[in-house]
Amino acid sequence: MAGKRSYGDACGIARALDLVGERWALMVVRELLLGPKRFTDVRAGLPHVSPDVLAQRLRDLEQAGVVHHRRLPPPYGSQVYELTPRGRALEPVLIELGRWGGANAPEPSDDMCMSLDAYVVSLRTLFDPQRAGDYCARVELHLGEERFRVVIADGQIEAGRGELPEADAVVESADPKTLIDVLHGHRPLAAALQAGTICLSGDKRKAKRFTQLFPLPAAAA
Repeated sequence: MAGKRSYGDACGIARALDLVGERWALMVVRELLLGPKRFTDVRAGLPHVSPDVLAQRLRDLEQAGVVHHRRLPPPYGSQVYELTPRGRALEPVLIELGRWGGANAPEPSDDMCMSLDAYVVSLRTLFDPQRAGDYCARVELHLGEERFRVVIADGQIEAGRGELPEADAVVESADPKTLIDVLHGHRPLAAALQAGTICLSGDKRKAKRFTQLFPLPAAAA
């Protein structure tokens, strides 16, 4: 793209980074993995980026064919950003990058935050198909006021924003970090259920098994 720095290297890695290697670019992609968002919603998920930088990254990604924007039909009328097929093709790259970072990067400090979408994307990152085995379930997550759908079948997981009709089970938590602590093994599910910070409904056996499928990666030596 004109005016942008380039590695000037013919390698596919370098050419990919020419398009999405600027600071915040892949984080914007992460925020759009689960569906379209308004500018304000993207920024809410990335509170440390300035509005000007975010606007520039969205323009860069749109120019690269990774993101496009559209206006919702009435009565909404809001402008939203969403990934193109080219942008969605980055999903496995981000998932593998998340796995690598989880095993190799330093532990996050207590003042670091994650967006709600990042919590849900981390389910894709940490999902262990061997633990899942023949587990098959449609699970709806209620995280605060937001709804997310997770479908697991044949050792594969899909996640997205929105309700899941005829879900097998519902996992509800007012504080997303509480659920993540349970999934990571930092807090027993029984203790969270007793405290009322997590609620299960529907097929509770499937709901409980769901919480066991996302172990933290082993730290690199």
